Amino acid sequence: MKLENAIRVLAGSLVLLSLILSQLVSPWWLLLAAFVGVNLIQSAFTGFCPAENILRKLGVGRGETGSCCGTSA
Repeated sequence: MKLENAIRVLAGSLVLLSLILSQLVSPWWLLLAAFVGVNLIQSAFTGFCPAENILRKLGVGRGETGSCCGTSA
């Protein structure tokens, strides 16, 4: 799987998880969705993507050149 696709899957999954947990457990789980959104916006402006660093360490996107967030490896 490409790194860019993995980041999209991760972000979408966390947003959906936070929506489900906010309905079942506590509305405070919406803060997780807000955190994901803020990180997506800041990565668009700064090029720094925490999810990219974590997924690269896990071996996702091995062999790719460049990155989805505008920085090179």
